[in-house]
Amino acid sequence: MLTTSLIDCLPSAQLIAQSGRGVFGVIVLAAIFVGVFLLAVLGFFFIRYGKLWFQAYMSVADVSLVSLIRMHFTKVNPNVIVQAKVMAAQAGLNTDRRDGISTRRLEAHYLAGGNVMNVIHAIIAAHRAEIPLDFDQASAIDLAGRDVLDAVQTSVYPKVIECPDPKRSGKATLSAITQNGIELKVRARVTVRTNLEQLIGGATEDTVIARVGEAIISSIGSSDTHFDVLENPDMVSRVVLERGLDAQTAFEIVSIDIADIDVGENIGARLQSDQAEADTRVARARAERRRAEAIAEEQQMSARVASNRSRLVLAEAKVPEAMAEAFRAGRVIGDNN
Repeated sequence: MLTTSLIDCLPSAQLIAQSGRGVFGVIVLAAIFVGVFLLAVLGFFFIRYGKLWFQAYMSVADVSLVSLIRMHFTKVNPNVIVQAKVMAAQAGLNTDRRDGISTRRLEAHYLAGGNVMNVIHAIIAAHRAEIPLDFDQASAIDLAGRDVLDAVQTSVYPKVIECPDPKRSGKATLSAITQNGIELKVRARVTVRTNLEQLIGGATEDTVIARVGEAIISSIGSSDTHFDVLENPDMVSRVVLERGLDAQTAFEIVSIDIADIDVGENIGARLQSDQAEADTRVARARAERRRAEAIAEEQQMSARVASNRSRLVLAEAKVPEAMAEAFRAGRVIGDNN
């Protein structure tokens, strides 16, 4: 009986073993399929980004293939990131993943809409010129809408601003008047360099031009005569430069030079002439008013004289009537002789 039972159970065990081998085979096939798929995906990405990865590897730029694959899915241009990282590494900048110009920080700036290459160029230029500028400050300036590379270049090579600027104001010269009334037409040149610390939130060139123009007009207006200004133009430059006009601006004023001074009109004499003419008109108006008042008063007196004459005539006309009334009443006795 036991032998018969074992014989009866043997086909069931064989079926179980066969089904187990079938499931294991399916799992193995699935694993092989997944492995082949992953190898195909990795091969695809390696073929597409292998050149960039090798370029970064040979340049010691520390850009992994995983980072390149992540850029593919985050819509970041890997060519820009790799080129920026290679430039930073070759320029001797800090590319450490923790506190340096890391790949993730470049990706974040790219996704924020910043100009990665412009920032890297600016940092390299500042590094060569020994100007303190880190990645965070440069990226903040770039995202604020300022040209960070131009700012660094202006820090190295100062820029000359015309005051006034004909393109902005439409005027070629500033008009200032000395205390003796002579107009002076002045044109100045302001040499500035960028103040990177105040570039974000600092006033622009328009504010610098306005401040310098106001200071020049005020300085010339405090001069006794125009000869003082013509003899010593640098006096105006010195006074204007000492006022600290670059406060709270994105620039540092290096120098202010008077480029040209022309003598204009005698504003004082013209004003005095205009004032004298105005006083004459006022005096004439007052005299005319007094004459009109005199004529009116004369006419009023003439009317009064005529009124008094008419009253006299009326009074004289009543005398004969009064005498006749007196004779009739017997109040008047005639001469019997």
